[in-house]
Amino acid sequence: MALVHPIFSVLVSRPELVMDHVAGYASLVQEEASTVGTEVKKRAIAWAVCGVCALVFLILAGVAFMLGAVQSFHWALVLVPLVPLAIAGAAFGMARKQLPGRAFAELRAQLDADAQALRTLGGRP
Repeated sequence: MALVHPIFSVLVSRPELVMDHVAGYASLVQEEASTVGTEVKKRAIAWAVCGVCALVFLILAGVAFMLGAVQSFHWALVLVPLVPLAIAGAAFGMARKQLPGRAFAELRAQLDADAQALRTLGGRP
């Protein structure tokens, strides 16, 4: 059994290999974080659209109620406020979608593979 783990001999003799490996990890983290970041941005925009449309619905419903009280009933007083309400409902549905459940799954798999390789090199199964 060796006193020094084989990874240390590689670190000393071939540091460029380790740096390439670390750079690969960095690019993998950046790629997966940008994917998750895009999903978070989409959800934030959906929440904003939902809030604005809900506010527009409340304003238009209030105006329609006041006009309906003063004037005679017309279907436009019901249909106009329903448009932003429908958009708010669609945006709410988009905003409530789950984030990808396996975020950083590829990074975890790579870390597990590297840990298994190091255990094998060290003589531990």
